[in-house]
Amino acid sequence: MNKIIKKISFVILLTLFFINNSFSFDIKARTAILQDFSSGKILFEKEPDREIYPASMTKIMTSIIAFDLLKNGELNLDDTFVVSEKAWKLSTAGYSSMFIMVGDNVSVEDLLKGIIVASGNDACVALAEGIAGTEEQFAILMTEKAFEIGMTNTNFSNASGINDPDNYSTVKDILIMSNYLIKNFPDYYTYFKETDFTWDRTGGDPITQGNRNPLLYKNIGADGIKTGYLAVERYSLASSVKKNERRLIAVASGFNTKNDRSRQSIKLLTWGLTNFDLVKVSSKNKSLAKLDVWLGKDPFVDVYTKDDVFQTIKKARKKNMKILIDYDGPIKAPIEKNQELGKLKIYFKDEILSTHNVYALTEVKKVNLFTRILKSLNYLVWGDV
Repeated sequence: MNKIIKKISFVILLTLFFINNSFSFDIKARTAILQDFSSGKILFEKEPDREIYPASMTKIMTSIIAFDLLKNGELNLDDTFVVSEKAWKLSTAGYSSMFIMVGDNVSVEDLLKGIIVASGNDACVALAEGIAGTEEQFAILMTEKAFEIGMTNTNFSNASGINDPDNYSTVKDILIMSNYLIKNFPDYYTYFKETDFTWDRTGGDPITQGNRNPLLYKNIGADGIKTGYLAVERYSLASSVKKNERRLIAVASGFNTKNDRSRQSIKLLTWGLTNFDLVKVSSKNKSLAKLDVWLGKDPFVDVYTKDDVFQTIKKARKKNMKILIDYDGPIKAPIEKNQELGKLKIYFKDEILSTHNVYALTEVKKVNLFTRILKSLNYLVWGDV
């Protein structure tokens, strides 16, 4: 009897060991978050709402403000701004710089590359003043944009991320900002993967600087986003990798060293890629399924979703995923094009993972009166619609 009890106890302990180890993944950072971009699924988080000083990750929003104006036609890449003494002083104060000079006329494109690739604080001030008149007014635009896109725990007080207690955020908000950047500005986002930038400065030889994102130099599919460092915050990184059609975004802060920032970010992204699968369930505006129609000139109607639908699921669990369309059918004609007809529901076993509206891809007209009568009689007699 005692032997049986001991064996059962051993099995229980062994089971608990494996359960605990399956949830024991961690990285050496104070706060972190990982997202599967296409599905929006959060794969890992560690104190995601903890307040941080975003340092140079602030420059993501500085770029977004300019990208918005470029997209709307209110700004052009070849527009030029005059460099002020305030902007120039940052290049002489030991901060990361593009090394612009007072009175220089610098193009918007060069300033953006100076910000994104070289992490130039001087370029941030020059761009901010050129767009809004003062850096303070530009910071107001940044904070307004943050709230607009759902960053609820963020305030920007400058364009560069230089140490200021009023310039704060969270890794969750930085993730929202990074997601917005990639989704809305795919063409301009390519600046973030450039590994070097040469500034043909006034009164001196050209200066070439490398991108400070260490992941760009690793063979892992990284194409962004932005590093950060402040003595009080230590090292931080917003990063993204793309493997085939799948993208992951990670944001973490509070790494003790540069080496930790690089290795631990790779560890987090690799863990997401190797432990989860991304399944494409539906393509935007494409026929997903045919639903039965009652008293229509067509017996079926094609339905679609207005956006691509993806689902992230743990490896080896796809066999337990079910996809159903919930609707009251057959659907009575007439049916208008783009009419909402039901719900696409994605299940893992009996748990609903996500729900999405489905719409009529085409219209279906009602049959004439004589045909309707025949169909109704047929249904009464045979029960066949």
